[in-house]
Amino acid sequence: MTITETVRPTHHRPVALARGFLTGGVTGASLAALVVGGVIENVPLFAGGLGLPVVYALLLFVAGLPRRLREAAGGSRTALAKIESAHAVGGETGDIPVQFVLSVAPDDAPAYRVETTANINLVDLPDHRTGAVVVVAYRPERPWKVRLVERPAPEWKERAAEARIDSAPVSALVKEPPEGCAFGFLLLVGVLLGAAAVVLSFRADLFGDETSARPPSSSEPSVSTTSSSTTVTSSAGLGTVSVGPGQSLLDRGELCRAVDVLTKDKEKDARQALTVSIQEQLLSVVFAPMDTPVVQFDVRSLPCARIPALVEEARTTLGVRAPRGWQVTVDHLTGALAVRITVTGPNGTASLDADAKGKVTRRSPAR
Repeated sequence: MTITETVRPTHHRPVALARGFLTGGVTGASLAALVVGGVIENVPLFAGGLGLPVVYALLLFVAGLPRRLREAAGGSRTALAKIESAHAVGGETGDIPVQFVLSVAPDDAPAYRVETTANINLVDLPDHRTGAVVVVAYRPERPWKVRLVERPAPEWKERAAEARIDSAPVSALVKEPPEGCAFGFLLLVGVLLGAAAVVLSFRADLFGDETSARPPSSSEPSVSTTSSSTTVTSSAGLGTVSVGPGQSLLDRGELCRAVDVLTKDKEKDARQALTVSIQEQLLSVVFAPMDTPVVQFDVRSLPCARIPALVEEARTTLGVRAPRGWQVTVDHLTGALAVRITVTGPNGTASLDADAKGKVTRRSPAR
């Protein structure tokens, strides 16, 4: 079998660059609208921050519909593939997420390697061992999108049982084309410009002279230091707790202490939160404006004692190699408290969802 290296395209098209800039602008404007709307208690602005990403996602879906229809019309191809490696990345039920490295051998194209993840039933695991030949489906225009065929046609099943496939070289590994440095730069510029546009539009409400007439407890942020390495900042719409160098909110009991520090003076105020964000050294809480109809929750209801273990589980069991960063997001938008841990690494992004008691409800391994 003759094997040639697959050329990997990159995204430098004007459409992709424009999409990066618009995505950054929408992200920056949405985040700024949530924060500014919470600080100045502007409900329409806050609602706009929630709705803007939804509208943008809908527009992207509609814009990409012709391409998806063309791909669907072209159909997928069937081929044989050799399993080079298989690693389970988690699972508590009968179906286990397994990360495969495959050597795909199309009938009319050079063989290539690809990484994919599939849910395999415990009963079928012996049929997916290293060296086994399986039937896969792929699209020629997107060869990195490979799917294992669970019930192949009889002729393909017979071919897989009799076939011997040579391993494709590691250099022939095909991945989704990277966006490129230009895409990342325009994404960052869009975030900054989008956030600046919102802040400058409402700068009079944020920094105007009329703020001096408001009660200090609701208009001016208060900053207090609880220890030599922990800083607490609180205002009407935003509260943060940051720990110093060498510390982490994943340290034993540190996150629970941060929540207690941020809420200890608010027993009578009883302000509810809209979203909570947790990073390595920073806890951020966006508080709900008074009398707002948006779904809210008590910050003290966070399963803070379980979150460090959930972050560790997300970093070690979802197939993210050499994790570079993580973030925990908590909200109540679905009607129940939802905790999502997102982990990023060189091979992609993975997430783990949990409920109000810290019990895992969903795992999304890296792809």
